[in-house]
Amino acid sequence: MAKLSENLIREISAKRNEPDWLLQWRLDAYSAWQRMTEPHWADIDYAPIDYDSLNYYNEPGEIDNSDLESVYDKMGLPDSEKRALMGMATDTVIDSRSVHTSYTAELKKLGIIFLPFSDAVVKHPDLVKKYLGTVVPATDNFFAALNAAVFSDGTFVYIPPHTKCPIDLASYFRIETAKIGQFERTLIVADTGAELSYMEGCSAPRRPNHQLHSGVVEIVVMDNAVVKYATVQNWFAGDFDGTKNNGGILNFVTKRGICHDNAKLLWTQIEVGSALTWKYPSTILRGNHAYSDFYSLSITRGAQMADTGTKMIHIGDNSISNIVSYGVATDASTQTFRSLVSFTGTGCANASKCDSRIIGNRASANTLPRIIHNGNNNEQSHEATTGTIDAATLTYLNMAGIDTDSAIALIIGASATPVLSRLPMEFLVESKQLIQMALSKD
Repeated sequence: MAKLSENLIREISAKRNEPDWLLQWRLDAYSAWQRMTEPHWADIDYAPIDYDSLNYYNEPGEIDNSDLESVYDKMGLPDSEKRALMGMATDTVIDSRSVHTSYTAELKKLGIIFLPFSDAVVKHPDLVKKYLGTVVPATDNFFAALNAAVFSDGTFVYIPPHTKCPIDLASYFRIETAKIGQFERTLIVADTGAELSYMEGCSAPRRPNHQLHSGVVEIVVMDNAVVKYATVQNWFAGDFDGTKNNGGILNFVTKRGICHDNAKLLWTQIEVGSALTWKYPSTILRGNHAYSDFYSLSITRGAQMADTGTKMIHIGDNSISNIVSYGVATDASTQTFRSLVSFTGTGCANASKCDSRIIGNRASANTLPRIIHNGNNNEQSHEATTGTIDAATLTYLNMAGIDTDSAIALIIGASATPVLSRLPMEFLVESKQLIQMALSKD
C-alpha cells in the first residue's frame, strides 16, 4: 500500500466497510498524530523509524480457516502452544486480518459477543462507537494515535450483565510478512456483574530487520464485574551478536482499563520477547471499592531493552491496588520498571513489590517508583530489591546434578510463582518452557 497519508487511511477504512464516523475518528487521530513528537524519555535506544516506508496493511494468503489446527500448523506454532490456544475461544490475527475466531456461535447463544474488530464494527456499530476510545483516547500518546489512525483488526468482546463467560477467551497475534507493521486493537467490555478471563499471545518469524508492533488494549469493567487479563509476550527478540540484537520486534503498546464501583481488573504479564518493549498496562480505579492488581515477570537477554511498568490511578474512594513485579536481566540487556500510584480518592491503599535480578556483569535493571498523594487517609507501601542469583542456592543445585542454566530457570520460576500461578492452566507449562529457553545460553 501507499505511504502513510490520509488516502491510505481512507483505503484501510474502505477495505473494512467501516461507517463514516469511524473513518472520521481515524482521520482526526491521524491529524493529531502529525502534530505529535515521538517520545524518547524511556530507557530504550533504537534507530529512527521511517513511518512512510512501513507496510500498514497486508492480508495473508488464503488460509483454510475451517480447521483451527491447520491454521496454527501454517503459522509454525509449537505443539504446546497449539494445544493451549485450541483449549480456548481464540481470535487469531495474522498481519492485518483476523483469519479464524472459534466458539463465536456458541458464545452468541449466551449473549456474549466475541468477534474480530472489523466484524464487530459492521455487526454491532453502536456498541463499538459507545466504548471505543473511552479508556485510551485516540490522542492519548504518539503510538496510540498512530494505532487509532491505521489499526486494521483485533478483537472485540462484550459480556452482558450478570454473565460469566464459560470459557477463557484469547487473542493470538502473528506478524508473518516482512516489513509489515501490525496495529491491532482490542476492546473488552464487561457489563454489570459480568466475569471474564482473557489471554493474549503473539509470535513472529526471524527477520534480519526490525518490525514495528503498536497495539492498543481498552478494558471497561462496569459495576461488580471482574476481568482477568493475561499476556504471554514472545515476539521475536532478534539475534544477539554480542553487542546488539539484529532484527526483532519493536513493541510499543498502550494497555489500560477502567474500573467502576466494586469492579476488579487483574493483569498478568509474562514478557520474554521483543528487541524493544515499551508498555505500561494501567488501571483507572474510578469507582468506589474498586480493585486492580498487576503481576509481571520480565526476562531480557541478548541486547533486549524493556521499559515497562504500570499505573494505578485511585479516583474512587476505598479503592485498592497491588503491584508485584519480577525482572531478570542477562547478557547485555537492560530493564527499567516504572510504577505510578496516584491517590485522589479517600481511604485507598496500594502495596508494591518489585524484585529484579541481574545475571552477568553487563546487564542492568532499574526500578523507578512514583507516588502522588492528593487524597486523605490513603496507605501505600513499596518494596524494591535488585541483586544477583543467590550463589549458595545455585551451588547446591549444581551439586545435585542440575546444570547452571536449568538451575537458574528453577530459581527464577520459584521466585515468580505468584505470577505464573495466575496464568490459565493451558499456558502455565508453555510459560515455564519459555523461561527455560530465555535463560539458556544455547
